[in-house]
Amino acid sequence: MVKAGPSAFHVGTLYSSEEIQAALNVGNAGGIRMSISDDGTVRRAAILTSDPTARQLSENPYHDRIENDILVYTGAGREGEQTLGGVNKRLPQQLDADFPAYGFVLVGSRRDDSIGPKRWKFLGLLEYLRHYPDTQSDTGGKVRKVWLFEMRIHSKPESVLVSGDRAIAEKVLKESRKANKQTGEDREIGQSPLIVPGVGVEFDPVEIESIRGRLLAKPAERFEHFVKDLLLCTGFVNVTVTKFSQDGGVDVNAYASASMWPVEKMLVQVQAKRWLHTVGRKEVAELRGSLEPFARGAVVTTSHYSKAAVVEAASAGRAPIVLVDGYSLARIVRRAGLKVD
Repeated sequence: MVKAGPSAFHVGTLYSSEEIQAALNVGNAGGIRMSISDDGTVRRAAILTSDPTARQLSENPYHDRIENDILVYTGAGREGEQTLGGVNKRLPQQLDADFPAYGFVLVGSRRDDSIGPKRWKFLGLLEYLRHYPDTQSDTGGKVRKVWLFEMRIHSKPESVLVSGDRAIAEKVLKESRKANKQTGEDREIGQSPLIVPGVGVEFDPVEIESIRGRLLAKPAERFEHFVKDLLLCTGFVNVTVTKFSQDGGVDVNAYASASMWPVEKMLVQVQAKRWLHTVGRKEVAELRGSLEPFARGAVVTTSHYSKAAVVEAASAGRAPIVLVDGYSLARIVRRAGLKVD
């Protein structure tokens, strides 16, 4: 006999898998668990993830991540090519259906008996932002296609009554969409030079994905210093890293060397984003607003850019911002011969 689950979920409180299943009427397995109505629509969803330790992240840089208030979640299917089918196709339906999606994070290993069954911490309600195809190296070293989902974590309200979760979710989603004003361009990924074997590929795609993976595994502060090393390695001089987390949008300053004679001494200011989630319009605009007079700006990331970010970077009448995504960055690193520790 299945025991009744809690009537409400409280942010920061621990729950067992059985309690989540019983209270939300979802399945008992998998990271994406759905409660489906008789008419085939989603009643509610539960997303179960884990926040990686430094060791886990070094072993698997594509591990689900919580970056600020964004959860980056790899779709269902841990081996082989992923498809946008099954439960994966259900998450984007929140845009129209406004169903509540509960987020939980594992606080300890399932093998740790000292924790007990209540090891899933409630993060809050989740808001679907976007999904897009990406590539990852699997355990066998082969590059495979996956689907990444980005969801905003809402820790307010701190308590969600299950019997009234639909109304609560509708209010949270409506207020968030109004405040963040996300458009279709924000949800779409801008054009990116994805590595396609046999089509103008300069380097082995497995090697490029391996480099990108190691960059993703770096701590954010160390990534800024790596960007500094890369700039020095590719001909820039007087390269300095600004104070971490107090840079006003600029992470690295560099000057064009004499070998770049048409633009010698030009200041280039770089924003470095060691992210798995998408860089949006906000970050590009923030960097442009932080640039010193006559400086050129660039954003360097291990992830992707939204279409809105690409449009913002090339806005007419404004200083253009150079965008370097994770694949381009990995190729630059490989071309420069810089070792990624």
